[in-house]
Amino acid sequence: MAEHAASNALLPSVALDREQQNRRLVRWWLYLVILVLFALFVVGGATRLTGSGLSITEWKPIHGVIPPLNEAEWMEEFAKYQEIPQYKQLNQGMTLSEFKTIFWWEWAHRLLARSVGVLVALPLAFFWLTGRLERHLKPKLVGLLALGGLQGFIGWWMVASGLAERTHVSQYRLATHLLMACLIFTATVLIARGLANHSVGPAREGTRRFAGWLVVLVLIQIGLGALVAGLHAGMTFTTWPLMDGKIWPDQLLLMDPWWINFFENVKTVQFTHRMGAYVVFVAALWHALATWRAEPGTPHARRAVVLFAMVTLQAVLGIFTLVTAASLHPAITHHAFAIIVLGFAAAHWRATKGSYPSETRVLRA
Repeated sequence: MAEHAASNALLPSVALDREQQNRRLVRWWLYLVILVLFALFVVGGATRLTGSGLSITEWKPIHGVIPPLNEAEWMEEFAKYQEIPQYKQLNQGMTLSEFKTIFWWEWAHRLLARSVGVLVALPLAFFWLTGRLERHLKPKLVGLLALGGLQGFIGWWMVASGLAERTHVSQYRLATHLLMACLIFTATVLIARGLANHSVGPAREGTRRFAGWLVVLVLIQIGLGALVAGLHAGMTFTTWPLMDGKIWPDQLLLMDPWWINFFENVKTVQFTHRMGAYVVFVAALWHALATWRAEPGTPHARRAVVLFAMVTLQAVLGIFTLVTAASLHPAITHHAFAIIVLGFAAAHWRATKGSYPSETRVLRA
């Protein structure tokens, strides 16, 4: 009887160790997914900035993995591109060599997107079938996979907007595509950090709430940046801190109805993005000061300070991108660091809430 009781006493510890091991495996898998998603963001940003996004005029989810393999296939792809407005109005006379450059950017972007789907689907099936997933994780991870599939449709929906009448994709669809990608990225970070063992317990309610709102503000600011990119608004009014010679420029509400200016008026869209940057900066500063005052010296306070430093650096990168008229390297750096800020903000928010509760049940003798 004593041996039986001792054996039962060990079972909870064994089960807890197994749960922690499984969480560690799932967490590192999700970290790999996050890394590939980040690469996808960077390549996607470069694709947009180099004007490469319309170079592949068809959506072939399976067959599209194989690029042109000979001169005849390259000429066939080039001929399809020559039929769309972007070539006829902007790139008339482009050589085949120049076309290959923009083609490879878009092909790489699509290949990475397909790779993320495989990287999520296959390990998910393995972890599920081998019993390594906790119950609460299953709907979350299936949701990520479903959002990834939806994102593929949104990506093609975006590209299709630039194939018939426009020389560029719709800024509305570009913003939708980028924000969906950000939501997938944020959700992946939140799940991964929920599986981690944090060194301290949850933060105070006020800290947790404000950290969550900071994530929302960063997402909104990225959405505003997508509208700037879609309208090429970063190539105009390239001075700072003044815009068109003023702190508050004129003619922000020229279009009718007035609200359309925030989506289609180049000056208004850029101005809104500038104001959004100031809001995020002030909010991050307030959060850092308030957290340090309420919970001095804690990891929560230190992360809040680091987040403010990252927001400040991103603001500097944004100003540099603006004054260089959104030249390639500053713009890519600004784009990439926005995702890093978003990821850190999401990780910080999850850490203020602590780890996911354990599902291991204490066994009784």
